Amino acid sequence: MATAVITTLDPKSRAASRGMSDITIRNLFIIPTILFLIIFNIFPLIYSLGYSFTDFRASTSAAANFVGLQNYRELLNDPYIWNNFAVTAKYVIVSVVGQVVIGFGTAMLLNRDIPFKGLITTLLLLPMMLSMAVVGLFWKLLYDPSFGIINYALGLGKFEWVGNADMALYAIAMTDIWMWAPFVMLLSLAGLSAVPKHLYEAAAIDRAGSFYTFFRITLPLVAPILMIAIIFRTMEAFKTFDLAYVLSTQPTTEVISIRLYKMAFQEWQTGRSCALAYVVLIMVLAITNIYVKYLNKVKER
Repeated sequence: MATAVITTLDPKSRAASRGMSDITIRNLFIIPTILFLIIFNIFPLIYSLGYSFTDFRASTSAAANFVGLQNYRELLNDPYIWNNFAVTAKYVIVSVVGQVVIGFGTAMLLNRDIPFKGLITTLLLLPMMLSMAVVGLFWKLLYDPSFGIINYALGLGKFEWVGNADMALYAIAMTDIWMWAPFVMLLSLAGLSAVPKHLYEAAAIDRAGSFYTFFRITLPLVAPILMIAIIFRTMEAFKTFDLAYVLSTQPTTEVISIRLYKMAFQEWQTGRSCALAYVVLIMVLAITNIYVKYLNKVKER
Protein backbone atom coordinates (compact mmCIF):
# COMPACT_ATOMS: atom_id res chain seq x y z
CA MET A 1 0.00 0.00 0.00
CA ALA A 2 1.41 3.37 -1.01
CA THR A 3 2.12 5.83 1.77
CA ALA A 4 0.62 9.28 1.43
CA VAL A 5 3.12 12.12 1.29
CA ILE A 6 2.61 14.74 3.98
CA THR A 7 2.40 18.14 2.28
CA THR A 8 0.87 20.21 5.07
CA LEU A 9 1.62 20.69 8.72
CA ASP A 10 -0.04 18.58 11.36
CA PRO A 11 -2.79 20.84 12.82
CA LYS A 12 -1.77 19.66 16.31
CA SER A 13 1.94 20.47 15.90
CA ARG A 14 3.62 23.37 17.69
CA ALA A 15 4.54 25.01 14.37
CA ALA A 16 0.88 24.95 13.27
CA SER A 17 -0.26 26.41 16.57
CA ARG A 18 2.10 29.35 15.97
CA GLY A 19 0.60 29.90 12.52
CA MET A 20 3.76 28.90 10.60
CA SER A 21 3.18 27.64 7.05
CA ASP A 22 5.16 25.02 5.17
CA ILE A 23 6.90 27.74 3.16
CA THR A 24 7.90 29.57 6.34
CA ILE A 25 9.37 26.40 7.86
CA ARG A 26 11.27 25.69 4.64
CA ASN A 27 12.65 29.22 4.46
CA LEU A 28 13.82 29.08 8.09
CA PHE A 29 16.13 26.21 7.12
CA ILE A 30 17.11 27.19 3.57
CA ILE A 31 17.74 30.94 3.80
CA PRO A 32 20.44 30.77 6.53
CA THR A 33 22.23 28.05 4.54
CA ILE A 34 22.12 30.12 1.34
CA LEU A 35 23.40 33.20 3.19
CA PHE A 36 26.23 31.16 4.72
CA LEU A 37 27.28 29.86 1.29
CA ILE A 38 27.13 33.34 -0.25
CA ILE A 39 29.15 34.99 2.53
CA PHE A 40 31.83 32.33 3.04
CA ASN A 41 32.04 30.62 -0.39
CA ILE A 42 30.61 32.59 -3.30
CA PHE A 43 31.64 36.10 -2.22
CA PRO A 44 35.34 35.20 -1.67
CA LEU A 45 35.40 33.46 -5.05
CA ILE A 46 34.08 36.52 -6.86
CA TYR A 47 36.27 38.88 -4.80
CA SER A 48 39.45 36.91 -5.53
CA LEU A 49 38.51 36.65 -9.21
CA GLY A 50 38.50 40.43 -9.40
CA TYR A 51 41.92 40.62 -7.74
CA SER A 52 43.33 38.09 -10.22
CA PHE A 53 43.14 40.78 -12.91
CA THR A 54 45.12 43.32 -10.85
CA ASP A 55 48.64 43.82 -9.49
CA PHE A 56 47.33 44.12 -5.93
CA ARG A 57 49.69 43.38 -3.03
CA ALA A 58 48.19 42.91 0.43
CA SER A 59 51.48 44.00 2.06
CA THR A 60 51.17 47.58 0.77
CA SER A 61 48.50 50.26 0.87
CA ALA A 62 48.91 50.99 -2.84
CA ALA A 63 45.79 50.87 -4.96
CA ALA A 64 45.22 47.83 -7.15
CA ASN A 65 45.81 48.50 -10.85
CA PHE A 66 43.93 46.57 -13.51
CA VAL A 67 46.37 44.51 -15.62
CA GLY A 68 43.91 42.32 -17.52
CA LEU A 69 45.19 38.82 -18.31
CA GLN A 70 48.81 39.66 -17.58
CA ASN A 71 48.92 37.55 -14.38
CA TYR A 72 47.54 34.53 -16.22
CA ARG A 73 49.96 34.95 -19.14
CA GLU A 74 52.95 35.20 -16.83
CA LEU A 75 51.88 32.15 -14.86
CA LEU A 76 51.29 30.00 -17.93
CA ASN A 77 54.68 31.04 -19.35
CA ASP A 78 56.56 30.46 -16.10
CA PRO A 79 58.56 27.17 -16.27
CA TYR A 80 58.88 27.16 -12.48
CA ILE A 81 55.08 27.02 -12.12
CA TRP A 82 54.87 24.18 -14.64
CA ASN A 83 57.51 22.33 -12.63
CA ASN A 84 55.25 22.69 -9.57
CA PHE A 85 52.39 21.23 -11.58
CA ALA A 86 54.62 18.34 -12.69
CA VAL A 87 55.56 17.61 -9.05
CA THR A 88 51.88 17.76 -8.12
CA ALA A 89 50.88 15.41 -10.95
CA LYS A 90 53.56 12.92 -9.91
CA TYR A 91 52.39 13.09 -6.32
CA VAL A 92 48.72 12.65 -7.28
CA ILE A 93 49.44 9.58 -9.44
CA VAL A 94 51.58 7.82 -6.81
CA SER A 95 49.25 8.70 -3.95
CA VAL A 96 45.91 7.88 -5.60
CA VAL A 97 47.14 4.66 -7.25
CA GLY A 98 48.57 3.50 -3.93
CA GLN A 99 45.35 4.32 -2.07
CA VAL A 100 43.20 2.51 -4.61
CA VAL A 101 45.38 -0.63 -4.71
CA ILE A 102 45.81 -0.91 -0.94
CA GLY A 103 42.29 0.25 -0.08
CA PHE A 104 40.56 -2.05 -2.55
CA GLY A 105 42.84 -4.96 -1.65
CA THR A 106 42.07 -4.51 2.05
CA ALA A 107 38.35 -4.36 1.28
CA MET A 108 38.62 -7.65 -0.61
CA LEU A 109 40.25 -9.24 2.43
CA LEU A 110 37.57 -7.89 4.77
CA ASN A 111 34.68 -8.87 2.51
CA ARG A 112 34.24 -12.24 4.22
CA ASP A 113 33.29 -13.65 7.59
CA ILE A 114 36.29 -13.18 9.84
CA PRO A 115 36.57 -12.85 13.64
CA PHE A 116 36.37 -9.29 15.00
CA LYS A 117 35.61 -7.87 11.55
CA GLY A 118 33.90 -4.78 12.96
CA LEU A 119 36.78 -4.02 15.35
CA ILE A 120 39.40 -4.49 12.62
CA THR A 121 37.50 -2.21 10.24
CA THR A 122 37.16 0.47 12.92
CA LEU A 123 40.88 0.36 13.74
CA LEU A 124 41.79 0.63 10.06
CA LEU A 125 39.64 3.76 9.76
CA LEU A 126 41.45 5.60 12.57
CA PRO A 127 44.18 7.23 10.38
CA MET A 128 41.66 9.19 8.28
CA MET A 129 40.14 10.64 11.46
CA LEU A 130 43.39 12.35 12.48
CA SER A 131 44.50 15.88 11.64
CA MET A 132 46.73 16.21 8.59
CA ALA A 133 49.28 18.26 10.52
CA VAL A 134 49.38 15.72 13.36
CA VAL A 135 49.88 12.88 10.86
CA GLY A 136 52.69 14.83 9.20
CA LEU A 137 54.51 15.41 12.48
CA PHE A 138 53.95 11.78 13.51
CA TRP A 139 55.42 10.40 10.28
CA LYS A 140 58.27 12.89 10.39
CA LEU A 141 59.37 11.15 13.59
CA LEU A 142 58.94 7.74 11.96
CA TYR A 143 61.10 8.84 9.03
CA ASP A 144 63.83 10.30 11.28
CA PRO A 145 67.21 8.83 10.19
CA SER A 146 68.53 8.65 13.76
CA PHE A 147 65.71 7.08 15.77
CA GLY A 148 62.90 6.52 13.28
CA ILE A 149 61.28 3.10 13.51
CA ILE A 150 60.95 2.72 9.71
CA ASN A 151 64.70 2.60 9.13
CA TYR A 152 65.09 0.25 12.09
CA ALA A 153 62.38 -2.11 10.82
CA LEU A 154 63.76 -2.17 7.27
CA GLY A 155 67.40 -2.28 8.32
CA LEU A 156 68.29 0.85 6.34
CA GLY A 157 70.59 2.41 8.91
CA LYS A 158 70.41 6.21 8.75
CA PHE A 159 68.69 6.45 5.41
CA GLU A 160 67.21 9.90 4.68
CA TRP A 161 63.56 9.87 3.66
CA VAL A 162 62.27 13.43 3.78
CA GLY A 163 65.79 14.87 3.61
CA ASN A 164 66.52 13.06 0.34
CA ALA A 165 65.50 15.08 -2.71
CA ASP A 166 64.72 11.93 -4.70
CA MET A 167 62.76 10.13 -1.96
CA ALA A 168 60.97 12.98 -0.18
CA LEU A 169 57.97 13.10 -2.50
CA TYR A 170 57.47 9.34 -2.28
CA ALA A 171 57.73 9.54 1.51
CA ILE A 172 54.95 12.13 1.58
CA ALA A 173 52.87 10.02 -0.81
CA MET A 174 53.31 6.96 1.43
CA THR A 175 52.06 8.98 4.38
CA ASP A 176 49.04 10.10 2.38
CA ILE A 177 48.39 6.49 1.34
CA TRP A 178 48.51 5.35 4.98
CA MET A 179 46.05 8.05 5.94
CA TRP A 180 43.51 7.81 3.12
CA ALA A 181 43.63 4.22 1.87
CA PRO A 182 41.01 3.42 4.59
CA PHE A 183 38.63 5.85 2.84
CA VAL A 184 38.90 3.87 -0.40
CA MET A 185 38.60 0.66 1.62
CA LEU A 186 35.36 1.86 3.24
CA LEU A 187 33.71 2.75 -0.06
CA SER A 188 34.98 -0.42 -1.73
CA LEU A 189 33.70 -2.53 1.14
CA ALA A 190 30.27 -0.99 0.73
CA GLY A 191 30.34 -1.78 -2.98
CA LEU A 192 31.57 -5.35 -2.46
CA SER A 193 28.88 -6.08 0.13
CA ALA A 194 26.23 -4.98 -2.39
CA VAL A 195 27.31 -7.48 -5.09
CA PRO A 196 24.58 -10.18 -5.35
CA LYS A 197 25.78 -13.47 -3.92
CA HIS A 198 23.94 -15.53 -6.55
CA LEU A 199 26.37 -14.26 -9.21
CA TYR A 200 29.27 -15.88 -7.38
CA GLU A 201 27.22 -19.03 -6.88
CA ALA A 202 26.44 -19.19 -10.61
CA ALA A 203 30.13 -18.65 -11.42
CA ALA A 204 31.08 -21.45 -9.01
CA ILE A 205 28.58 -23.80 -10.67
CA ASP A 206 30.10 -22.98 -14.06
CA ARG A 207 33.54 -23.67 -12.55
CA ALA A 208 34.77 -20.16 -13.27
CA GLY A 209 38.20 -19.37 -11.89
CA SER A 210 38.96 -16.61 -9.41
CA PHE A 211 40.54 -14.50 -12.18
CA TYR A 212 37.38 -14.66 -14.30
CA THR A 213 35.14 -14.01 -11.28
CA PHE A 214 37.10 -10.93 -10.27
CA PHE A 215 37.29 -9.27 -13.69
CA ARG A 216 33.81 -10.28 -14.90
CA ILE A 217 31.73 -9.91 -11.73
CA THR A 218 33.47 -8.14 -8.85
CA LEU A 219 35.36 -5.34 -10.60
CA PRO A 220 32.60 -4.28 -13.05
CA LEU A 221 30.01 -4.06 -10.27
CA VAL A 222 32.28 -2.22 -7.85
CA ALA A 223 33.79 0.06 -10.52
CA PRO A 224 31.21 2.92 -10.17
CA ILE A 225 31.74 3.35 -6.44
CA LEU A 226 35.48 2.87 -6.89
CA MET A 227 35.44 5.68 -9.44
CA ILE A 228 33.71 7.93 -6.91
CA ALA A 229 36.51 7.22 -4.43
CA ILE A 230 39.10 8.02 -7.11
CA ILE A 231 37.38 11.32 -7.93
CA PHE A 232 37.38 12.46 -4.31
CA ARG A 233 40.93 11.38 -3.61
CA THR A 234 42.29 12.94 -6.82
CA MET A 235 40.70 16.27 -5.94
CA GLU A 236 42.09 16.17 -2.41
CA ALA A 237 45.55 14.98 -3.47
CA PHE A 238 45.76 17.81 -6.02
CA LYS A 239 45.13 20.30 -3.21
CA THR A 240 47.51 18.68 -0.69
CA PHE A 241 49.31 21.22 1.44
CA ASP A 242 49.58 20.08 5.07
CA LEU A 243 51.58 16.89 4.64
CA ALA A 244 54.02 18.32 2.10
CA TYR A 245 54.54 21.49 4.14
CA VAL A 246 55.11 19.69 7.46
CA LEU A 247 57.20 16.76 6.22
CA SER A 248 59.68 18.31 3.82
CA THR A 249 61.20 21.56 2.55
CA GLN A 250 62.84 20.00 -0.51
CA PRO A 251 62.28 21.79 -3.85
CA THR A 252 61.25 18.42 -5.29
CA THR A 253 58.24 18.33 -2.93
CA GLU A 254 56.95 21.83 -3.67
CA VAL A 255 53.48 20.99 -4.91
CA ILE A 256 51.35 23.71 -6.45
CA SER A 257 49.49 24.47 -3.21
CA ILE A 258 52.78 25.26 -1.43
CA ARG A 259 53.85 27.48 -4.32
CA LEU A 260 50.49 29.25 -4.06
CA TYR A 261 50.99 29.76 -0.32
CA LYS A 262 54.48 31.21 -0.80
CA MET A 263 53.31 33.51 -3.56
CA ALA A 264 50.39 34.81 -1.50
CA PHE A 265 51.79 35.03 2.03
CA GLN A 266 55.58 35.23 1.66
CA GLU A 267 56.07 37.14 -1.58
CA TRP A 268 52.77 39.03 -1.16
CA GLN A 269 51.87 38.79 -4.85
CA THR A 270 48.18 38.82 -4.02
CA GLY A 271 46.81 39.44 -7.50
CA ARG A 272 49.07 36.87 -9.11
CA SER A 273 48.34 34.28 -6.42
CA CYS A 274 44.59 34.75 -6.99
CA ALA A 275 45.18 34.06 -10.67
CA LEU A 276 47.16 30.92 -9.81
CA ALA A 277 44.35 29.77 -7.52
CA TYR A 278 41.92 30.01 -10.42
CA VAL A 279 44.28 28.14 -12.72
CA VAL A 280 44.40 25.34 -10.13
CA LEU A 281 40.61 25.45 -9.79
CA ILE A 282 40.12 25.15 -13.55
CA MET A 283 42.53 22.19 -13.71
CA VAL A 284 40.79 20.39 -10.84
CA LEU A 285 37.40 20.96 -12.48
CA ALA A 286 38.73 19.67 -15.81
CA ILE A 287 40.16 16.51 -14.24
CA THR A 288 36.97 15.95 -12.26
CA ASN A 289 34.88 16.39 -15.41
CA ILE A 290 36.91 13.70 -17.18
CA TYR A 291 36.41 11.34 -14.25
CA VAL A 292 32.66 12.04 -14.15
CA LYS A 293 32.28 11.34 -17.86
CA TYR A 294 34.13 8.06 -17.44
CA LEU A 295 32.00 7.26 -14.40
CA ASN A 296 28.83 7.75 -16.47
CA LYS A 297 30.19 5.38 -19.11
CA VAL A 298 30.95 2.77 -16.43
CA LYS A 299 27.41 3.07 -15.06
CA GLU A 300 25.93 2.57 -18.54
CA ARG A 301 27.66 -0.80 -19.00
